[in-house]
Amino acid sequence: MTTAGEFITKTRGRGRADWSDIFTYLYLTFGTLLMFVPVLWLVISSFKTPAALVRFPPDLWPYDIQSVEVEGYATPLPLYDVTMEDGSVRRLAQVRRVGLEAQMVDPVQPGEIVRVRIDQRTEVRTLRLALENYTDPLRRFNFLVYLRNSVVVTLAATAITLLINSMAAFALAKYEFRGRQAIFVVIISTLMIPISVILVPVYLVITGIGWNNNLLGVIIPGAATPTGVFLLRQYMLTIPDELLASARIDGASEWRVYWQIVLPLAAPAMAVLAIFSVMWRWNDFLWPLIVLTRSELFTLQVGLAAFQGELNVQWHYVLAMTVLTLLPITLVFAFLQRFITTGIATTGMK
Repeated sequence: MTTAGEFITKTRGRGRADWSDIFTYLYLTFGTLLMFVPVLWLVISSFKTPAALVRFPPDLWPYDIQSVEVEGYATPLPLYDVTMEDGSVRRLAQVRRVGLEAQMVDPVQPGEIVRVRIDQRTEVRTLRLALENYTDPLRRFNFLVYLRNSVVVTLAATAITLLINSMAAFALAKYEFRGRQAIFVVIISTLMIPISVILVPVYLVITGIGWNNNLLGVIIPGAATPTGVFLLRQYMLTIPDELLASARIDGASEWRVYWQIVLPLAAPAMAVLAIFSVMWRWNDFLWPLIVLTRSELFTLQVGLAAFQGELNVQWHYVLAMTVLTLLPITLVFAFLQRFITTGIATTGMK
């Protein structure tokens, strides 16, 4: 059996790398950087202070201006290395900035104000992780409430999606009845309908049955998805009909055939659909924003909008909370990723 290391170092050439191997590794390296560098930048930026986020040119690491307590001043003052007229460098604290001039003081002898041009000073920076970007929202906002609502919506919607789509796919794949292909074509054709076209009708239905401002109004409307029906149907077509026929001969009911034979065999495709469903529900913003108006029912994506004011956006909080919202998706993908290749590669084979 070939190990992972042997597979990675395997080449087309005999004993040395071929030009196709070099091109493949360059292509894969570029693709990996293209996908993961933005995520790494997001994680690193979530530990930066508001001042560090707007600094230009931007720093890779979360550097912050070092400050010092100065006698006679209520708040710490930022430190700068100032190049004086004689060429010497002094470390001074900035009191205020007026136009192109900065008023500085010596932290040891703060009695004298030194006026320098802003191009004569350089910030004294130190590496600091702004952990308050993560702790402050937990105290000032209902982050845990938003997290609970998102978990409930995601788990419930995913479970209902797997159940409904698998039952529909089983009927379309293994039952012979008139109009089966027409029904399948109609289901797939709904993929061409933009979501904006059905928002108003679905909202009127939800309001009519009293699910407005209710998590059920977020969970139920998107339970049946044409993508899930298509994926599971194509996979279930690969299950031999003889296996199901033998189970029926042994006295198994249709529900038992579906639950104990079809579902276990379709586990790879179910895992792929579960990943897709979790991503859809967890990242959904527009529909919860329309249905929910009470803050105690907001999901995480809607709750993140609370960090955006009318005049400014608290990007340091937005980035930190975005990192936290990515963690569940990452864990689900890491747990189910081994089914993705099997589930997608065998879909459509018969």
